[in-house]
Amino acid sequence: MKKTMILFGVAALGLLAGCTQNNTGNSEPAQNSSSSSAVASSSEPTSSQAVDTSSSSAAIANGGLPAVKVEEAIQIFQDKYPDAAITSIDLDTSFGKYFYQVEGVDDTNEYEMKIDAETKATSEERTEKLDADEQNGVKKQEDQLDLTNLRSLEEISNRAVKEAGGGQATDWDLDKEMNVTYWEVKVENGNKKTDVKINAQTGEVLETEQDD
Repeated sequence: MKKTMILFGVAALGLLAGCTQNNTGNSEPAQNSSSSSAVASSSEPTSSQAVDTSSSSAAIANGGLPAVKVEEAIQIFQDKYPDAAITSIDLDTSFGKYFYQVEGVDDTNEYEMKIDAETKATSEERTEKLDADEQNGVKKQEDQLDLTNLRSLEEISNRAVKEAGGGQATDWDLDKEMNVTYWEVKVENGNKKTDVKINAQTGEVLETEQDD
């Protein structure tokens, strides 16, 4: 009888040990699973983090700029009007799409071209004869933009947004004043709108003005 009880006790201890081992083996994957879940969770931004990122100047520049670069728009215009000097470039939105409006002059005419900033398709081309006092290179020399060594639109946008204290760059105008070619960038931040003028070659902020 004692021998039978001893054998039964040994068997019970064996079963108990096996159960304990199985439970221990199952607990480790559960810990790994929760750990992996925590890593994945930490790597994915919360909704508030996503908002902050989208409002940063870098995200605006990278995500908000059109596919067609300024240099490409310039080339499209020059291919059409090889003798014309570019006098202004505007980049803005129309019906939710980006468009370049490029203007230029030669010795006798003024030209205007609209370029789709996503497809490069051109439209609304216009040619107008210059006034007599603007012909023979007069207007061409006065208004011709300096298109050499232009800073990238991304850099210009980042500078404008930083100068405005945050927001999103929405409109860009390349113009000339006092022989300085500059970008005028409109930055919107809620109801606040700021115009920032930036030297197109050096990236220096020339003027900042808030709209009332």
